[in-house]
Amino acid sequence: MSAWQRLDRELDAWRASGRRATLWCRDDDASRDSPALQQLLGMAAAMQVPIALAAIPAELEASLVDAVAASDIVTVIQHGYAHRNHAPPGARKSELGAHRAVTAIVDDLRHGRAALARGFGERFAAVLVPPWNRIAPEIVQHLPDAGFRGLSTFGPRAAVSPVPGLTQCNTHVDLIAWRTGRVFVGVDHAIGRLVEHLAARREGRADASEPSGILTHHLDLDDAGWRFLTDLMARTCEHEAVDWLDARVVFGVGGGAPRVTSGRSA
Repeated sequence: MSAWQRLDRELDAWRASGRRATLWCRDDDASRDSPALQQLLGMAAAMQVPIALAAIPAELEASLVDAVAASDIVTVIQHGYAHRNHAPPGARKSELGAHRAVTAIVDDLRHGRAALARGFGERFAAVLVPPWNRIAPEIVQHLPDAGFRGLSTFGPRAAVSPVPGLTQCNTHVDLIAWRTGRVFVGVDHAIGRLVEHLAARREGRADASEPSGILTHHLDLDDAGWRFLTDLMARTCEHEAVDWLDARVVFGVGGGAPRVTSGRSA
């Protein structure tokens, strides 16, 4: 059985149970418009799949604001502050770790949130994506007071709300093998991770209410990664038991009209 057949079988199981398999797409490291970003937005627009674009406030350029304004399928969320590593040599990279004063980190995040809100208006949702998907617990505690309503890292979430006033929803399938050449992870691996999370949700081994998240980096995708993403969107959009969710639906935050793209036979 091919990887795609395994995905079809899992989605069919969701349909047979009378439930819908919810997905969402988070794209990281946005700061400016580029041919790669236009490729992503064009692909998503053609299939009406919402994109959560994680933007770096300190690197924001006007061209990104213009690109988002011209698209109706993007919700902007916040990717740290400057995507700068503050961990000591030999430690895992982290901008939001326990390597600086909590007040300094929270102030950066608050300033970044204000900058993105000014630039994108209602297209911005106050959701934080920590660079490298790492954040110290003591920082999480301060996020609601800093104006954040959502948090997204990687892997199945431990709780819907890690602290009161904050909703967490993560990604679960990273399309890039960062440690082995920064190339596409391969169809079998990507589909395997997606099917694993969907099955765990359906069978009660993971939080069934957490949408399965696809993590992309438009500036780093190779040709094989682009082909896979195109195929994944196309095939899932054709399945009657699939919904692609806007980030505002995922995190229950306001700003504009949230979008749900459902299977065409639904």
